[in-house]
Amino acid sequence: MSSQEETIFGAFLERLAIHVCAQAYGGRKSAAEGIDLEFERDNSRYIVSIKSGPNWGNSSQIKKMRDHFRQARRIAGVQQPLVAVNGCCYGRDARPNKGDYLKLCGQGFWELISGDSMMYQEIIEPLGYRAKERNEDFFMECSKVENRLTAQFIKGYCNIDGAINWARIVAFNSATEKPGESGQDGR
Repeated sequence: MSSQEETIFGAFLERLAIHVCAQAYGGRKSAAEGIDLEFERDNSRYIVSIKSGPNWGNSSQIKKMRDHFRQARRIAGVQQPLVAVNGCCYGRDARPNKGDYLKLCGQGFWELISGDSMMYQEIIEPLGYRAKERNEDFFMECSKVENRLTAQFIKGYCNIDGAINWARIVAFNSATEKPGESGQDGR
């Protein structure tokens, strides 16, 4: 559930960033693999991989992003300077220059794509509206998940009188054979 909400929120932030950049610099969704946004600014062309926050991936995911940047550079063949950016919608990074790309987080990212140093503050209101719209759906889905998990737990790990069968839980977690496999389920 948490992962699904994070994915939905991340997709919303990506669409918002593309929209903001489209208004400011004619930015557009990129057709290049692994690149979310392309735009021109200050005689440079920018290719951007948008992430929600700064701690979005492990080393292999970062390597894949770098590979996407390299591939986009090869395909682009543009005369103007091409700047690769890992744009993080929130957070900070004390060392944005990563050698072959920039990692711009929070204020720096929103300023790059909008030209407005205060954009990171101005987007809070629409984010709040979006969160409010999603709250009711989120709580309904949470209730459904909670009910399903509770039913599964009661069925699998409670005695008929409703008491928790701790031996069954320990056996499920630690026994060589899972309960029920040997015909002895601990009930």
